[in-house]
Amino acid sequence: MATNAAEDERERTPYWVALAAVLFGFASGLFVSILVQLVGTAFGSPAGHPTPAVNIAGDFLFDGAFVASALYFTALRGWMGRSDFGYRRIPWRLAASAVLLAGFAYYVVTLAYASIFSVHGTDKLPTDLGVQRSVWAAAATAVFVCAVAPMAEEFFFRGFLFGVLRRMRIRAGEHDLGPWVAAVIVGLLFGLAHYDSAQPQFLIPLGFLGFVLCIVRWKTGSLYPCMALHAINNCIALGVNELGWNAGEIVALTVGSLALIALVTWPLSRRVTEA
Repeated sequence: MATNAAEDERERTPYWVALAAVLFGFASGLFVSILVQLVGTAFGSPAGHPTPAVNIAGDFLFDGAFVASALYFTALRGWMGRSDFGYRRIPWRLAASAVLLAGFAYYVVTLAYASIFSVHGTDKLPTDLGVQRSVWAAAATAVFVCAVAPMAEEFFFRGFLFGVLRRMRIRAGEHDLGPWVAAVIVGLLFGLAHYDSAQPQFLIPLGFLGFVLCIVRWKTGSLYPCMALHAINNCIALGVNELGWNAGEIVALTVGSLALIALVTWPLSRRVTEA
């Protein structure tokens, strides 16, 4: 009965809501980012090279704008319930299996892509956030990159956007291709959303990661494995590429990030009891 109710909620959600939320989220995120830079400039931050504090605040608010956009359009007419966003408790074995399989697929494809096209380098976002300049900047960056970004981006892209678009009625014979097409669209948008924080050659692997996370969301019915894999990937990237940490330190960062995500999102969850 709970599953049918959630399906009924999704049926009432028009597709234009997805496009409207993307445009509104981007526009409002750009607006608040510019506003933060203007305020920072008024307090002495260079206009051409904002301080880490200004960049960190702007990134927090930019991601927050997309969360606010999704909440606004879903609350506008009560189209989606919290279960539809994917805050569902699932058996830990299913969650762990999904994270391992999806992570394996993502890293194999990424390594193959990097080998074929000789891709090297790292994301520029942590550098702009000053992780090498001060402890507080590194700590704030770790919180944002490893916990806030996975929560906000998974909520918007997999919880909201994929939740709306996966209902598309696209069939090939007896096969429903709607969720697959939705995963491709959301994956592309996820990659493009990182145009300002990743070098162009990394947008394709990020798009593939977005696609894989959609499949995880679809097959498990939960957003938690998506947030976990997203956080683990970001912890490894930050710890290895920017902080130069050893394995133990990266594991500690990962555990702390997952604990923070659970602390924030677990109260929103509901246990899945239906078959």
